[in-house]
Amino acid sequence: MIATWTLAAFEVDVIKEWCIRIQHASRQLIGPKEDFFHCSKCNLCLALNLQGNHKCIENVSRQDCPICLEDIHTSRVGAHVLPCGHLLHRTCYEDMLKEGYRCPLCMHSALDMTRYWRQLDDEVAQTPMPTEYQNMMVEILCNDCSARSMVQFHILGMKCTSCESYNTAQDGGCRMALEQQ
Repeated sequence: MIATWTLAAFEVDVIKEWCIRIQHASRQLIGPKEDFFHCSKCNLCLALNLQGNHKCIENVSRQDCPICLEDIHTSRVGAHVLPCGHLLHRTCYEDMLKEGYRCPLCMHSALDMTRYWRQLDDEVAQTPMPTEYQNMMVEILCNDCSARSMVQFHILGMKCTSCESYNTAQDGGCRMALEQQ
């Protein structure tokens, strides 16, 4: 004989709520569910203002903090999501900003540097290069947009022609401009 169960509507609601809480707890959600959402790809609960507005990296919460090398997912220290999608402990992020502005994993800018780039534009314009470097061109790789370009060398920095960031690295050799060859 097979037993059949009939559940009252309130019992079904209780079971649903219990399942949601278990699922909620296994996702490491912190704070009230009205203020957070769970990103399945990142495997992380994030503030609602980041919904549809963050770069997903699969299982990013299961990686160790690249600064202190401790587990982020089980840490009691809050996490900070960088614009590139990588995670750091909030305290590690604050310490990182004292030393630099780039993600330690991918080298993307960790915050909006637009104002600083404008200041650097002014400094580059006001800083003359020695004559032997005035026509030197270098190939650069932009750490923010990944574009490669050939730009004029400057001791203060080389500006990406695609996104106008100075977060660049020399990628290859240098050569003199055509009029000097």
